[in-house]
Amino acid sequence: MSDAAQPTAAEVRAAAEAVKTALDRHLAAVERRSGEDDPAVYQAFNELAAAAEVYDELLYDRYDEVTPFEIPGADETPPYTGPEEPNALSVLIRRDYAVAEPQRLMAQARRIEAADDGAAVGADVAGTVHGALGILFGEFEADEIASRHKEFGLEEGDSTLWVTAADESAEPGEWLDAPFDQVDPQRVVCRFDVSAVFDDEFDDDDDDEDDVPELVEDLDTDLDEEPDDETDDETDDETDDETDDETDEEEDGEPERLRADR
Repeated sequence: MSDAAQPTAAEVRAAAEAVKTALDRHLAAVERRSGEDDPAVYQAFNELAAAAEVYDELLYDRYDEVTPFEIPGADETPPYTGPEEPNALSVLIRRDYAVAEPQRLMAQARRIEAADDGAAVGADVAGTVHGALGILFGEFEADEIASRHKEFGLEEGDSTLWVTAADESAEPGEWLDAPFDQVDPQRVVCRFDVSAVFDDEFDDDDDDEDDVPELVEDLDTDLDEEPDDETDDETDDETDDETDDETDEEEDGEPERLRADR
């Protein structure tokens, strides 16, 4: 960044004062809150987050320094403000796929196309990925494709499902032109997310657990070594006893043949 574009020290100081003011307002809202999802607390949180972000950016641009704390995004987990008893629901689903095997995808589409008596003769719609996807998703429900995605040459990515509350059901065809444009995050009753990111977190936990068997093996080794010492002691005792017995028998004049049989 050039010197001309850098913020002034006064601007950084003003941003710091804005953070202090927002912090006081947030604390006051928390102290006066009427419930867990008080909108005043949520608004104060957003203002504090925005002020902190501005200050952090100016501080870095001017002094190449950052703040020691991180505030999550304001819209990350908005509180629910919909009706307590919804009269209608909307379910929004997004699933991402990668076309891992285009040839497999088009082969499956050709099978569907060949089995369709109404398919246009000579029109190789399944010969392109675009056309094959149209045939595939036109033939199968989204849930069936999700369960058979490998069979169709697809690779699963992230997915999410949102259940949103509504005061009343929409009129037929009302939102079909833009089905996701009017989604209010504060009316999400529940949501379910699937991502490889979560799998990576679980894998990290598993890696930590993998250290346990090694400790067990070490313990087993130590336990195995102790009986060996005892066995050696017992063997030495038995050998000494047998030697003593043989010595006693020799002193008694026992025949050499009997000693050999032993």
